[in-house]
Amino acid sequence: MHDSTFDIDLDRENYDIKLEEISKIEGAASLDIKIRNKKVEDLKFSINEWKRFYTQAIRGKPALAVPQLVSRICGTCSNAHLLASVKAVENALGIVPSAQTKLLRKLLYYGLIIRDHALHLYIFALPDLFGKSSILDFDENDPVQHELLDDTFTVKEAGNQLSIVSGGRSVHAPFVAVGGFLKLPSLEEIKKQKESLLSIRPKIVHLIDVFAKSPFKQEMKEPVSFTALKSEDFSFLDGQLCSTDGTCVPDSQFNNHLNAVIIPYSHARGFSFNGKLFMVGSVARLNLYKDALHAKTKETAAPYLARFPSNNLYDNNVAQAIEILHAIDASVELIDSCTELVPEAPIKVPPRAFKGTGVIEAPRGTLFYELETNEQGTVTKGEIIVPSGQNQILMERAIRELVEELVMQDTPKDAIIDQVERLIRAFDPCMSCASHFLKVKWR
Repeated sequence: MHDSTFDIDLDRENYDIKLEEISKIEGAASLDIKIRNKKVEDLKFSINEWKRFYTQAIRGKPALAVPQLVSRICGTCSNAHLLASVKAVENALGIVPSAQTKLLRKLLYYGLIIRDHALHLYIFALPDLFGKSSILDFDENDPVQHELLDDTFTVKEAGNQLSIVSGGRSVHAPFVAVGGFLKLPSLEEIKKQKESLLSIRPKIVHLIDVFAKSPFKQEMKEPVSFTALKSEDFSFLDGQLCSTDGTCVPDSQFNNHLNAVIIPYSHARGFSFNGKLFMVGSVARLNLYKDALHAKTKETAAPYLARFPSNNLYDNNVAQAIEILHAIDASVELIDSCTELVPEAPIKVPPRAFKGTGVIEAPRGTLFYELETNEQGTVTKGEIIVPSGQNQILMERAIRELVEELVMQDTPKDAIIDQVERLIRAFDPCMSCASHFLKVKWR
């Protein structure tokens, strides 16, 4: 499951292992652990490729151009960055998108949820359940593994096509603009998506069951707050920012409750929420407002929804699978309600100085944008806070708790590494979409 080198010795109290180039994750990170006298003396989890200076790159650019620029931050969840920045500009300028625009944006975004969650669950997380290094190692002669392998590409393609039809491309959607759409999709093509969405629904119900039966469990010893943008229709795009600690604030005030923590050995800032350890992502959303899921989703997934609210970090995988089902059911309802697409140009307003925020639920959790411009509508300052940065402190604490427990149990070194990787994958972190994610050095 990984490339590793280590000193062959019988010392079970002082570890010296180096692990490099671990796949099945989005981006690049590193982990340094030092074990002395059978205790974790030092542990550093670092996100290595998060800091890419996009907030500096957008300075001096017209605010209306920013959405297409920042969508290049990530090839996996580019449309999340696109719509968060669009929302920031629209909120600042007082632009209220039409009902048609909102419908098309939801379809675009549900396509992202289906594709992105499927990428993680089928390709990254599923091999762990079957003791495989990769999905490519699945046995096609085994009916269960063969079916899941086939489902992988069918489900991802359905999500891709929904985003392509509604936004122009599955990533970096070119039709989306501040105030509307530069080009409207074909109503006929949108209607065609219903069949493929309904065809993958049973596959997702099966996927939920597979992850719900996972034996993996990891709960934090210290209290953790779960935070998400709570909306009435579980749209991921609107709502009020709420936490399981009882806090609810307008999404525009989210940054006021985040406490940035400079981590010297990481390229990403860590965060606490109201000074507390917290988590964002699918499990946070279901912990907070599972009742807002589509009625059909709640009916089908009722036995699995009963486990939420959950403190098991691995239930983030179950939550993601349930969110795919919701995206399917909500999309089918939207497609049925769409009887015509009326030509309409994007809403435009004269440029002016503003400060605007846009907060949405990206696949991996709450995504925050704040933009400031001058009188010419040119960006003078930008702030972007991504989900994986918010989860960074919790990930490090969770890894420490896990390693401390395994060391005391005299767990073999390779087994510790495998379990640490698996735990990190449960968060589905995105470190700027590099090909490898983890380097472990035991000293």
